[in-house]
Amino acid sequence: MGVKAGLVKNGKIATRDAYGQALVELGRENKDLVVLDADLSKSTKTADFAKVFPERFFNMGIAEQNLIGFSAGLAAAGKIPFASTFAVFATGRAFEQIRNSVAYPRLNVKIAATHAGISVGEDGASHQSVEDLSLMRGLPNMTVLVPADAQETYQVIKAAAAYEGPVYIRLGRLAVPVLFDDSYKFTIGKANVLRPGRDVAIIANGLMVGEALKAADILLEQRVEAAVVNCASLKPFDSETIIEVVKETGAVVTSEEHSIIGGLGSAVAETLSENYPVFLERVGIKDTFGESGRPHELLAKYGLTAKDIIKAVARVLIRKHSI
Repeated sequence: MGVKAGLVKNGKIATRDAYGQALVELGRENKDLVVLDADLSKSTKTADFAKVFPERFFNMGIAEQNLIGFSAGLAAAGKIPFASTFAVFATGRAFEQIRNSVAYPRLNVKIAATHAGISVGEDGASHQSVEDLSLMRGLPNMTVLVPADAQETYQVIKAAAAYEGPVYIRLGRLAVPVLFDDSYKFTIGKANVLRPGRDVAIIANGLMVGEALKAADILLEQRVEAAVVNCASLKPFDSETIIEVVKETGAVVTSEEHSIIGGLGSAVAETLSENYPVFLERVGIKDTFGESGRPHELLAKYGLTAKDIIKAVARVLIRKHSI
């Protein structure tokens, strides 16, 4: 299972596109895998699966609560349902059903939510989910995964299908760089150290992993060695690896396309405050809603670029060296 060359344009592909292709490949491997959508199959790319396996695809209409409830029933009957819609609808409209019909009984439902974050773009704040990870991370029994690129998305979808229990997978609309090749290995509950460093640790997930790697390259020119850690598995969270890296650097910057409340920044802060307190800066959306605009313009306006990560590194290093 891997990224299809035809999907990649200028070295980029949206994680939602990789999701659609991964479903088709998994569908051929497992007849119990079924896919459901809330009338957004062209956008979520579940239409790819519907074309190949129409008998295992269910369009539930614009009824997200029913989408989740029906998925729970299929899981109880032994199927492996992937329920898809936009992140703001999956976690907002259907939160009660996810909580009581999926997480509470720990049913084997995979919620693959696309169009997450402000990179949705012109659809505006009503469709830009900046709180979904906080909602899902707070649910007992829920596994929360945030792949960084298409290659990792393939592996995340495969791992989610093999995992027994509820999973929330956060996917994007925007085409992002392909960062990894077939040698890359994703494991639920594990963080990946992409590069070592001794001065500061940049911990990221989703599309911000690419920005973190860009920032690390620029910082190296400034004689700052930044470790970069990809935390695609937000829950379960790999505290052991994070603490190990931070002991080497003594300073941390987190980076996420999500509110700084309740997501990756919070998870890192909680881990370090309890185990190994160091100076921390959080790059993310600062307790505000998004707005309509072009994706890259919004990422720049809301401080989600390599440049913003570098500024945060400068701030945290000043604090580190002030002791």
